[in-house]
Amino acid sequence: MKNRISLLFVMVIGAAAMMLSAQQGPKDDIRDAGKEIKKAGKATAKAAKKTGSAAKKTTKKAVHKTADAVGDAADKVKDKTKQ
Repeated sequence: MKNRISLLFVMVIGAAAMMLSAQQGPKDDIRDAGKEIKKAGKATAKAAKKTGSAAKKTTKKAVHKTADAVGDAADKVKDKTKQ
């Protein structure tokens, strides 16, 4: 009987120790929140860089297309004024 009570006591103490070690303290929560904010900041920076690059490419393409169209229009006007 004593062995069973001792075994039960050891099991209860072991379970309690496991439960206490599994809990996070406030410092851990704050540290984890800081890490999550850092990850979110990096993801935002990456997305902004990607968006900026795409906008730059699109703008450059539009500027060149417009310049070509203006050049073609100028040539047409030049041809019409010669006649």
